[in-house]
Amino acid sequence: MVIGTVARLAKATVYFGAQEIFHDLSWEIYHDARIGLVGPNGAGKSSILKLLAGEMETSQGLAQITRGVRVGYLPQEVQFGLERTLLDEALDASPTLAALEHEMQSLEAQMGDPQIYGDAKKLTRVMERHARVVAEFEEKGGLNFDNRVRSTLRGLGFGDEDFALPLSALSGGQKKLVGLAKLLIEQPELLLLDEPDNHLDLRGKEFLEKLIADYPGAVVIVSHDRYLLDIVAEEIAELEDGKITLYVGNYSEYQFEKRQKLLRQQQMFQIQQRDIQRLEFSIRRLMGWASGQNEKFVRRARSMQKRLDKMEKIDRPRMERRAIGLDLNAAKRGSNKVLEIQHLAKSFPDPRGGENDVLKDVNLTMWIGERVGIIGPNGAGKTVLFRCILGQEEPDRGEIYVGPSTTRAYYSQEHETLNFDNTIAEEVRRVKPMLDRELFGLLGRFLFRAEDSKKKIRNLSGGEKARVQMAKLMLQSANLLMLDEPTNHLDIQSAEVLEESLEDYNGSLLMISHDRYFLDNVATRIVELADGKLTEYLGNYTYYVEEKARRARGAVSKYTRDEDEEERGNGKGKEKRGQVKAKTKKGKLPEE
Repeated sequence: MVIGTVARLAKATVYFGAQEIFHDLSWEIYHDARIGLVGPNGAGKSSILKLLAGEMETSQGLAQITRGVRVGYLPQEVQFGLERTLLDEALDASPTLAALEHEMQSLEAQMGDPQIYGDAKKLTRVMERHARVVAEFEEKGGLNFDNRVRSTLRGLGFGDEDFALPLSALSGGQKKLVGLAKLLIEQPELLLLDEPDNHLDLRGKEFLEKLIADYPGAVVIVSHDRYLLDIVAEEIAELEDGKITLYVGNYSEYQFEKRQKLLRQQQMFQIQQRDIQRLEFSIRRLMGWASGQNEKFVRRARSMQKRLDKMEKIDRPRMERRAIGLDLNAAKRGSNKVLEIQHLAKSFPDPRGGENDVLKDVNLTMWIGERVGIIGPNGAGKTVLFRCILGQEEPDRGEIYVGPSTTRAYYSQEHETLNFDNTIAEEVRRVKPMLDRELFGLLGRFLFRAEDSKKKIRNLSGGEKARVQMAKLMLQSANLLMLDEPTNHLDIQSAEVLEESLEDYNGSLLMISHDRYFLDNVATRIVELADGKLTEYLGNYTYYVEEKARRARGAVSKYTRDEDEEERGNGKGKEKRGQVKAKTKKGKLPEE
């Protein structure tokens, strides 16, 4: 086991084309670290992981791994040979064991060669080498490797029937889990995870948290999931303006400490500026008195100027970073009953044969102003439910009622609402025709420059596509927003802007999300989709966790059903279960 520093950057500089990403960056990572690497999109977080993983080189300076330290790297997008099976890919987790096994097979083949077994000396050398390789294979856990791989995959939620599936049949989240499984099996001394939680459902995120907590080596994780960073991080490394600043503690502690640091810096900056102004005034006054004739006053002025020049200047702190200018509000009040779903069912052909009953008996009623968060495992049918509500899928049975005054706007997880052949300007003008001046003003609010308006949607990053979708949502002024994983491609600052905008939104919200921090801040009711049916919890995500645990224990909730109905109200506000604001009287609201 390696003790001390496992990796370091020494005055590392990286350019992307002509653009400098960071300059003279130094950082040390210790053997037992649990580090959350945060910073705005484009700051260079992924570049740092690639440097440490040996997948890119510094323009200047060093990225150094301590001798004997193995590095495991999980990129944002996992690339596999899609024709391979899940089990075959996982069995390749240990190149060391694979090489040893290949050598054993080669040596065993040599033992069967007449030229070898007919020569006592050659046979002895081959058998001795075979014995050493077998011993090393056993020492590295090779004898039970197959069982270990299978049990790891089962622990991640894969069934034995999934092992023969081609990787092309897996979802993005499942491919991430395969990548995590391979790292877990190999257990390198330094684990580098670039947004490993993207596409993971809640069960996958809980597994990831346990993996990082129990991991025997160092872990550096890039993530926009504030809930995850609160649980796993023991140190936050903030990459901003080309510099790394370290904060002890989790994300919430970092956020508080950073704010206090900025306030202290602002105070010290103001004090220093007053001192500088007094010195500059005194220098001008002395030079005025001297009028170039009085050497005594000139010497005093020059001495003060030297003191001013040597003063270590405090930078003006940037209290607020530039953020997207999202302002969501409905153009008109919608129907009292926004949405009602009764006995909805939808099936699809199963690749293994038969039918896959994704939705079996889904029932949901949503009233004006409610903020409903839909959660559930990947593949449970959350997006299918959205597509049925939007009329993009025809249900097998059941009814969907949308209020006559309800206007919908949809944010798609995979950006299907965008035409990838359009430019940004063309895409925005699909919603609302506008002159260039108005268009550039709007795009500026979403951090695009005027020249960006000519970029094709297909050439944008995930975060840029997300910002275009947000701009379109704002222009539609709908009174029901249907959001499918809206924070997936947003950096933390943009996610916080979205939360603040939704706080002030005067319409209704139906949201699919695995972002627990987001659900805690925005949702006033959680509905869990599992086994084709919905189970509701009348509060935010924290209430859902507590209430689900009570129900699992068979305990009676401290809230009766009648109290829940009375407190549900129209759901708007932040006093959900533990926070939800009660606004309506007991019983149902009248229909439109």
